[in-house]
Amino acid sequence: MTSPSDRPLAHGFLPERLPVPHLSGSWTRLDALAHAAAAAPSREDARLLVSEACRSTELTVLRQRTARLSGHRARAAAMRVAVIVAACGWTDLDPVSPTSRRAANEEFLALWSSLAHRSDHPQFVALPTLSLLNWAPLRKPGRATPVDQLARTESLVPIVRWSAREQPLSRLDRLMLATVRLEAHGVWLFRLAETLAGRSPGDCAISVALRRMTRIQHALHGQLRSDTVTLSLAPATGQQCAVLTSLAEQEALEPPVLLASDAVLGMGGRMGVGSRYQLRRHLPAQHRAWLSTLDRRSAGVRTLAHRRGPDADAYRDAQESLVALRCAYAELVRTATQPTTKDRLGSTRPLTRTVQRNRVAVDGAA
Repeated sequence: MTSPSDRPLAHGFLPERLPVPHLSGSWTRLDALAHAAAAAPSREDARLLVSEACRSTELTVLRQRTARLSGHRARAAAMRVAVIVAACGWTDLDPVSPTSRRAANEEFLALWSSLAHRSDHPQFVALPTLSLLNWAPLRKPGRATPVDQLARTESLVPIVRWSAREQPLSRLDRLMLATVRLEAHGVWLFRLAETLAGRSPGDCAISVALRRMTRIQHALHGQLRSDTVTLSLAPATGQQCAVLTSLAEQEALEPPVLLASDAVLGMGGRMGVGSRYQLRRHLPAQHRAWLSTLDRRSAGVRTLAHRRGPDADAYRDAQESLVALRCAYAELVRTATQPTTKDRLGSTRPLTRTVQRNRVAVDGAA
C-alpha cells in the first residue's frame, strides 16, 4: 500500500524536498544577482544589474549549463530567475516571444526560457515560485520530518530577501512567508479534496468532509488575519509595492492551496480570461494536471449547489468559508501593497480582477 508521503502532492504544492538555500559552482553568480536585484531600490537599478551580467557573458555560460542541472537544482535556479524578473518589472513578458527582446536582454531571456523548458513551467514567475521555493527553516531539521510539517512548526526565513540583510523583513518578505504557512497548514484541504473527488450526492462521507473543509478554512482565515497585523507593521518600499502590483496585474498571486478548494467547490469562473485557467497557468504541469482531474472528478459534489438537505447546507457553508478566506488573503495583499508613511507613493492601483471578484462574492454572501 502506498504511504501518504509517497502519493503525488502529499505535501500540497510545497516542494517534496527543502528548497536549495545556496547555488554552487558558476551558479553562485545567479544567486548573487537575484539577491542584488531583490534589494535594488528601483526597477531601473535591477535592470542595470542584469545588463552588467549580460555584458560579462555570465548568463550565457549559465544557459549552456542548464541541461546539467538536476530537477531539484533547476527549480532552485528558476526561483532566482523569477525574483529577477519580478524585480525588473518583466512579469508580463513571454521569454520566447520576439517582442520581449525589445524590453529585456536576450541573454537573460535565453536563460529564463531554458529553465522554463526544463521544468515544463513557462509561466513560473508567480507566487508559487517566489514563495514556495524561497523559504528555509531557521535551524537544521531532522531528516525524517515532512516538508509540510517543517513549514508549520519551524521558524522560517526567506532564501532571497527582498530587504537588505541588516534590515528587518519587509512586507513583501512577510507576505511570501505567510503564503508558505498558508500552504503548509492547508495541506489537509488537499487530502479532503481527494476524499470528495468521485463522490456522488448521498454519499455519507460528503457532509463529514465538507464540514472539516469549512473548519480548516475558518482556521486559515484566522491565521491570515494574524499575518495581516504582523505584516502591517513591517517596512515597505516603492519598489516592493511595484513588484506586488505587477504580479497582481498578471493574476499571479492566487495561493495554490485555495485553487484546490476552488476545484472542489466550483467557485471559479468560466475558462478564459480571469478564469481558473488564468489563475493556474503559473503552476507546474503536474499541479495543473492534478487540479484539472480534481475539477472533473468533483462534478458530482458540485451538484449540491442546486439541492437541499444537510449535504447541500454543508456544501454552501464550505463555499462561504472559501469566499471569506480568499477575501482575507486579498486583505493581506492589499496591506502589503500599501506604502508606509515614509515611502508613500501617493496612490495605489486596483489589485486584480480576482480580488475584485472576491469582494463582490463576499458582498453577495453577506
